[in-house]
Amino acid sequence: MKTPEEFLAAHGFVTAAELDRSAMIAAFLTEMERGLKGETSSLMMIPTYVGVEGKVPQGVKVAVLDAGGTNFRGAVVSIPPTIEEKHNQPMPGSKEHVDTEQFYAPFVAELKRLAAYADATKVGWCFSYPAAATPDLDARLVRWTKGVDAPTIVGQYVGKELRKRSGGDKIAIVNDTVATLLAAKATEGDRTYSSYIGFILGTGTNAAYVEKNANIAKLADLDPEDSMIINAESGAFNQLARSTFDIAVDDKSANPGAQFLEKQISGAYLGPIGLEILKAAAKEGFFTPKATAKIVGLGALETMDFDNFCAAYVKPGRENVLDAIFEDPNDARMARRLGIPVFERAAALTAIHLAAFVIKTGAGVDASAPVAINADGSTYYKTRAIPFATTVKRELDQMLVKMRNIHYEITPPVEDAPMIGAAIAALL
Repeated sequence: MKTPEEFLAAHGFVTAAELDRSAMIAAFLTEMERGLKGETSSLMMIPTYVGVEGKVPQGVKVAVLDAGGTNFRGAVVSIPPTIEEKHNQPMPGSKEHVDTEQFYAPFVAELKRLAAYADATKVGWCFSYPAAATPDLDARLVRWTKGVDAPTIVGQYVGKELRKRSGGDKIAIVNDTVATLLAAKATEGDRTYSSYIGFILGTGTNAAYVEKNANIAKLADLDPEDSMIINAESGAFNQLARSTFDIAVDDKSANPGAQFLEKQISGAYLGPIGLEILKAAAKEGFFTPKATAKIVGLGALETMDFDNFCAAYVKPGRENVLDAIFEDPNDARMARRLGIPVFERAAALTAIHLAAFVIKTGAGVDASAPVAINADGSTYYKTRAIPFATTVKRELDQMLVKMRNIHYEITPPVEDAPMIGAAIAALL
């Protein structure tokens, strides 16, 4: 019978140890260059027209909106990071169909409430849906995701439409990844950073970084001496090996043929990959008949359960379906040997991904002015199966500092990074 390692290899699963890091970084850089030129690429490399130059004004209270899921939030935000008057309510269109006026009305009401507490008439809006950024920091909605039913808003410049209804002199719109990058500026204090990266690894994944305008060939009439944040939409990177398990998960997903990197590293997919592996292993005789019958019949596996099981962690008050299936200690041991490589691969791909963006900035040559990476998201910080963030840092130290003498720093986590970053976008 095959070992777990031989089984994974036979199904085309490339483990963390086997990944060719230099080749993958080179592939990432090539895709970035192509995306910046407007050539065919898996990376959209979306210009945001948001810069990072200048010190953030301190103590100025700004009204901030954060829309990106089933809820939207409003608050008054100032730097150093202080959030006041925070209020959550359902995202318009998340529970039922809304027309144009029904969509904007709750945002108008929230801005009216916040105006009583804010110092500035500027507004920061973290808007995390597919949208095209404009030079005046507006955003044209391309399509809705996350189940929002407000079709008349598609194609609208949402900042302009909101300002038309609410007044105010500026609404600066950024997505959550760009806001996460900007939030790193809230933590710098007297520290000097040579560039910034925003990275999210939760249910999905994405990265943003700062690029010189001279390298953004697909845009004309930019000041070549200036720079701006690029939203890479990096979860779509597709130059990577896929196992039979990855292909099966992709085929069953809501968007087959897309988001290949995201489907190997983010929280929405690690559990489903684990289920494909365990089912295939059961069919090849890796488990006792009792466990085999149960795992083959399992319809779905959440990443939290897969992660907790691989970590041999029992979450209080939560029954783990895998603990019930793999009651036999030998079955459990074998299942973990098959499962942990999924998390190890995700951490290695995360580090390769981040290393490529750090290299692309061209910064970090001086240890006293590293590239700041602000990472956010539950998969990055809360994975238990392996010490995920520590593993990523160890990999980055090797790929960047030791091999290339490029310096970086993962900044302390910023709570409510999307709101902090949106406030900074309005203040800069």
